[in-house]
Amino acid sequence: MVVTDACFILEFIHDISAGSTLPLQDQYIPYDLVLLENQIPFFVLTGIYECVIYKFEKTQPLAEFIQPLLKYANLFKRKLKVCGSSLYANHDHILGLLNHCYQSKNDISSAFPSSTIHSAVELDRAGVNFMPNQDAKWPMAMEVKFIRSRLFWFLFKPTLTMPTLRINDFTELVFKNLIAYEQSYRANPYVTSYARAMNMLIDTDEDIAKLVRAKVIINHIGINEEAANMINWICKEVVPEHFYYTRQWEELDSHFKGYWPRKIVKLKRTYFHSPWSIIALFAGIVLFVLAMLQTIFTIMSS
Repeated sequence: MVVTDACFILEFIHDISAGSTLPLQDQYIPYDLVLLENQIPFFVLTGIYECVIYKFEKTQPLAEFIQPLLKYANLFKRKLKVCGSSLYANHDHILGLLNHCYQSKNDISSAFPSSTIHSAVELDRAGVNFMPNQDAKWPMAMEVKFIRSRLFWFLFKPTLTMPTLRINDFTELVFKNLIAYEQSYRANPYVTSYARAMNMLIDTDEDIAKLVRAKVIINHIGINEEAANMINWICKEVVPEHFYYTRQWEELDSHFKGYWPRKIVKLKRTYFHSPWSIIALFAGIVLFVLAMLQTIFTIMSS
């Protein structure tokens, strides 16, 4: 039975590698192949691949051969790459190979932040920008960069760069299976840590809307509330052991607690919490200017 399943998987990958379009009834297969309960040991796939495909088409190792399948389960806009030692490493199975693509090549210190957790909307009110990372070496890297303000040269605005996450009907399935793999095997929980970081940033649909406008989330679901609920449920009942974004979170909290960011947040919450309050403010300013002009013309005419 295992051999039959392995042959089907290799034939399926060979078909999609040739550029054939998946029929509607087969579009769920790539996601079934990353389910933890459906995994076949990598050495079984390797043995059949070398006897059947590699023997006649000596073009690439198995890990590179599987790469067209991984693009369906890719969580991010950035293209997944299987290269270097990963091509010839002894992976556990296809899900393990997918998880390996999200592992950092360099060791990252892990600690739980002692700082206050702020949502994307709260950080935005404090002047924090969000931007997709373009040249990060680690696919799930987040960095805080301080960019000089164009209007006030002596002020620096923090920008959180992060990978562009694609949210669709299968995002939750891929996340949960990667997290289950990290909890079950001896793998660094980088995906679990990223999911926890996104859970910290996202509380409501407003946070999703903000990150969508910043182009760090592509919401194919269409409904921001459903996307927010999905992010909030990914790490439910997962025991946290590591967090790899402590430094970034502490930098954001340090900025948030600064004098001017706190005043800006209070001002926005008090006077700019709705479009009507903004309209009322501008109407008041216009009326004040008109009253001043009327007073000046009255004095000049008298």
